[in-house]
Amino acid sequence: MNKVSRLSFLKSAGAAAGVAALSASPAVAAAAEPGQVEVDPSVPLPREPIVAVVRDAGRGEVTILAGKTEATYRDRLLAKRLLKAAKRKGVA
Repeated sequence: MNKVSRLSFLKSAGAAAGVAALSASPAVAAAAEPGQVEVDPSVPLPREPIVAVVRDAGRGEVTILAGKTEATYRDRLLAKRLLKAAKRKGVA
């Protein structure tokens, strides 16, 4: 019987998701993306909120701050959606 570790499973699942994402057309992705809807908060703010900072909109760089940790990701769609939401509120 072949044993699969969690790490090897996650690596193969991540690779498969990457291939699927690359093969999907932008039109399909745009159609599947739900629209933004402003709602009232359902719960109070957590003790340590998570903050997203769009560092470079052109490159899609977003830094996530949570507690004492910080990580920067490249996600153009997320950067675009964050900026769009901020513009609606007159922030950006």
